[in-house]
Amino acid sequence: MKKEMIAMLLAGGQGSRLGALTQQIAKPAVMFGGKYRIIDFPLSNCINSGIDTVGVLTQYEPLVLTKHIGIGIPWDMDLAHGGVTVLSPFVSGNQGEWYSGTANAIYQNIKFIDTYDPEYVLILSGDHVYKMDYNEMLQYHKEKGASATIGVIEVPMEDAHQFGIMNTDDSHKIIEFEEKPENPKSNFASMGIYIFDWKVLKKALIDANEQHSDSDFGKHIIPDLLNQGKPLFAYPFRSYWKDIGTIEAYWQANMELSYIVPEFNLYDNFWNIYTNSDNHGPQFISNDATVGHSLISKGCEIEGEVYNSILSPNVKVEPGAVVRNSIIMQNTVIKSNASIDRCIISENSNIGANVKLGVGEDIINVNKPRVYDSGISVVGAFTTIPDGVVVGKNCEIAGNTTNDHYQNNKLESGQSLIVEGGL
Repeated sequence: MKKEMIAMLLAGGQGSRLGALTQQIAKPAVMFGGKYRIIDFPLSNCINSGIDTVGVLTQYEPLVLTKHIGIGIPWDMDLAHGGVTVLSPFVSGNQGEWYSGTANAIYQNIKFIDTYDPEYVLILSGDHVYKMDYNEMLQYHKEKGASATIGVIEVPMEDAHQFGIMNTDDSHKIIEFEEKPENPKSNFASMGIYIFDWKVLKKALIDANEQHSDSDFGKHIIPDLLNQGKPLFAYPFRSYWKDIGTIEAYWQANMELSYIVPEFNLYDNFWNIYTNSDNHGPQFISNDATVGHSLISKGCEIEGEVYNSILSPNVKVEPGAVVRNSIIMQNTVIKSNASIDRCIISENSNIGANVKLGVGEDIINVNKPRVYDSGISVVGAFTTIPDGVVVGKNCEIAGNTTNDHYQNNKLESGQSLIVEGGL
């Protein structure tokens, strides 16, 4: 059965700027807003837009992501023809080949796309948080008679050098593309959302592969099509969109969800965000607990104090423990009398009794100064921190740590402690 448009969702990135959060989990599988994972947003956008066929391209640490997607039941994508398909790198001919660029990943899955004989292909990134009707973008693409349409969002001019910038004429036709220009001419930043005529894209992928083993949409496909004189148009998006690619951006975007009237509303019924959520039990908040200005998910047990924080399902905060300004992911235990402030703790972790996390001077991390520079300390998934340890700011900890790993039971601000065998 022919499909008018299918989506290809690029979800293989490591997300190195998220530090310990992505040490064992692909960035699109990182939890967000309590019960969700980042990939839930583009997947939900697809089904809400009437797109029922999605290929999800995985590579780095795919286990959690693949398990989460399953056969697509939460997104009504468990279909006989179409639905959601996880596409990992595979062996062809005499050898296997990793995806080596965004366009190369699509090139390696041309046969999958051809199975549905689509007129159009929607390319998505799996690591942004937003709500968008892709069908409206498709109608715009048709009206413009475009070979490719690129979703763009206006960013502050002072930040434009961090993005791929589309320079356009008055009709939004793209006349020039600049990748992270030092002196940007406009502030139309690429969102990593593309609609292509499949025939045009297929030829471009094949041509690019002959010249570049690591073909990329921003570096090769878009510039090549512009050089050929193909009509490319920018599609301005004027709603909430966040690239949560840094620790500070990820923390801030989560914290904003606890506002009384958040800019990004997860609770409206018009555009639901769906997720693969287990049948968690109810929350338990004891008579002695205190909770203020926080999002508390199902299955949580709160016997201590929680302020201005986001707790995913099945988090346990024991008596005397205090959690402030923090994100605590699912199945994590904060033991009695621990103190957590301005931290992100990934899933399935165990924080010992009387631990103090996020104290002391705000010293930029020595090993990863570009990752940990905003005062936030991060604990990776499947991590154990023993009783009585004191951890400073801009620290990262991952693995099954013991008291022997800490000098005088302390990890100074700006230090990293990574122990192999966190699983």
